[in-house]
Amino acid sequence: MISSQTSKQSFGFGAMVLACGFLTLSVLPGSAQNVVPPANATMDDIQRFCTNIADPARDQRYLLQKQDLEKLQAQVDERIKTLEARKAEYQDWLSRRDEFMKRAEVGIIDIYKNMKPDAAAPQLEKINPMLAAAIVMKLPPKQSSLIFSEMAPDKVAAIASIMASAADPTTSKDPS
Repeated sequence: MISSQTSKQSFGFGAMVLACGFLTLSVLPGSAQNVVPPANATMDDIQRFCTNIADPARDQRYLLQKQDLEKLQAQVDERIKTLEARKAEYQDWLSRRDEFMKRAEVGIIDIYKNMKPDAAAPQLEKINPMLAAAIVMKLPPKQSSLIFSEMAPDKVAAIASIMASAADPTTSKDPS
């Protein structure tokens, strides 16, 4: 009976040593993996060993996690720099485009101002009704009415409807 109990204790002791050894090998770096408990160690010694090694193992784990987080932070910072550069490039392009569009708009309005109504009417009938309405709204009223008199009635109705809805303060810009 004593030998059976002793063999159970030695088996439990061996399992505990083996578990602590695996824990040590899996957590610590290569230089610290050479630590082996003595062959005549007691259960208390093994528990102390495992307890003493738990804090350095936890510290090592935290250090590795911190290094991973620092790498990720560096990657995020690099992507932010790239996105900021692209944003600046896009804003520059957008400002140049807006300036061009303002100049083009003034030029187009001047062209239609100088056109005869019978020449402007067919041109306005062929373009997008929204664009035609925007152009006609910027022309002097006398010229707009002369151009409308040269256009097909259905086109005039569509353009006039757009102009009226643009001038209506109760019309929402958001159709939802």
